[in-house]
Amino acid sequence: MIRTLGAALSAVALCLALPACAQQPAKPAATASLDADPALWVVRDKDTTIYLFGTIHVLKPGLTWFDEAVKAAFDRSAEVKLEIVMPDPATMQGLVQASGVAAPGTPPLTQRLPVAKRAAFTKAVTDLGLPANALDRYKPWLAATQLSVAPLSKLGYDSTNGPEEVITAAAKQANKPLTGLETPEQQLGFFGSLSDTAQLQFLESTIDELPKLNQQMAAMVDEWARGDPDALAREMNDELKSSPEVAKVLLTDRNARWAQWIRQRLATPGTVFIAVGAGHLAGPESVQAQLAKLGVKAQRVRY
Repeated sequence: MIRTLGAALSAVALCLALPACAQQPAKPAATASLDADPALWVVRDKDTTIYLFGTIHVLKPGLTWFDEAVKAAFDRSAEVKLEIVMPDPATMQGLVQASGVAAPGTPPLTQRLPVAKRAAFTKAVTDLGLPANALDRYKPWLAATQLSVAPLSKLGYDSTNGPEEVITAAAKQANKPLTGLETPEQQLGFFGSLSDTAQLQFLESTIDELPKLNQQMAAMVDEWARGDPDALAREMNDELKSSPEVAKVLLTDRNARWAQWIRQRLATPGTVFIAVGAGHLAGPESVQAQLAKLGVKAQRVRY
C-alpha cells in the first residue's frame, strides 16, 4: 500500500479541511523553542541565484527555522515562489466543490470501498466529529486528503506555524513579488486526474495508516528539522513506488515541470527564493535530480 501522508500534505490540501474539522481545538503545545535547520539548496549561474527550500506545510509551535541561512537566502531574494498562492476561502471552497464532489448518481463512497475497509472508514469520519456519511459524496482523493489532514489539528499541528504562511507574510511585509509554480486549479486537477482505481487505493491506504498518523508526522517533522532529506525521502516518497500512477502525477511529473521552470528562470538575472513541499526536494526523482538531467547543478547550502 502507498504511504499517503506525504502525498496528502500538498499545499492545496490544507485549505480543504471541513468546517467541522477546523473547529476542533488543537492540543496545547509546549512553548519551549527548538532550533530547526531544514535543508536548503542553491542553483547559480553568473547572474542568477535560485534557492530551493523544502517545507512541511503544518508544524507545531516552538520550532525556529526562519533564521540563519534560510532567512539570509530569503532576504537576498527579490522574488518568492511557492507551490501555490492560496485564494480566499470562499474561492477555494468553490474550486473544491467543482473538482472534488462526485457526479450525481455515483454510489456513496462507503459502498465503493471493500467491505473490510468500511467500518474503519466510518470510524475515521466520526472520529472527526462528523456524521458517518459526511464524506460519501466526495471523490476518493478528496476523502483521503481530508482524513489525512483534518486530524493533524488535534495533534497540535497548524498551517499558521507552517513555512508557507510564514514566508507569505514575510514576502508581503518586504513587498517581494509572490507567485505560485502552480495554480490551485492545477493542483486540484492533479488529484482529480488520478484514475478511479488509484484514488480508491489512495483512500484505502489512508484508512490503513491513520492509526500511525501521529508517529509518521512526528518522524517527518524530525527529519525535516534535522535537514535529513534522505530519511525524509524514505518516509514520504519511497512507498509511492507501489502506486506508479500516484507517484508520477503527484511527484515526478511536477518535479520535472518545476525543474524546467528553474532552468528557464536562470536566463533572467536576479535572485529567487522557492519554497515547495520537502518531499519534492528528496529522493531519486527530486527537483534536484530533474535539474541534473537538464545539466543544472543544485548545491546544498551547509549551515
